[in-house]
Amino acid sequence: MVFAAIAADESVFESPETWVAVAFVLFVALAGRAIWRAVAKMLDARAARIGAELDEAQRLREEAEALLAEYQRKQRDAKNEAESIVAQARDEAVRLRREAEENIRQTLERRERLALESIAQAEEKARAEVRNEAVDVAVAAARRILAETIDEKSGRALTDRAIAEVERSLQ
Repeated sequence: MVFAAIAADESVFESPETWVAVAFVLFVALAGRAIWRAVAKMLDARAARIGAELDEAQRLREEAEALLAEYQRKQRDAKNEAESIVAQARDEAVRLRREAEENIRQTLERRERLALESIAQAEEKARAEVRNEAVDVAVAAARRILAETIDEKSGRALTDRAIAEVERSLQ
């Protein structure tokens, strides 16, 4: 209908609205491709930037996962090393305790032996003192008895006999 009105009335070509419409259509037809290319180029650039950001995010995620795995491995290694150190410390403590017990046992044995030796020496000294005291008492008693029972003549005879026995012993 619009085309029929246009064909019937040639004054349509004289109307400014018609020429504005024609100019708009020509502008869109000619500039539309360039505008479309510019918009498409802008959208492609934005898509490329978003793709690069996604790639960077993926790379960072992979690095983070690798770092996490490495730190978990280091944590396991540190835990194993700590457990090993604790086990070695326990073994060392057991060894040191055994050595200390052995040293204490040896020290106690040595002290017991020294105490027994001291006791034996004290006993021997006490026996010697008792023996010496007994000899002194016996000599004193023998002197008293001899002094009471032996006169001068029998004392000389005993002295001569003792000297003769000593001479025989020496030969």
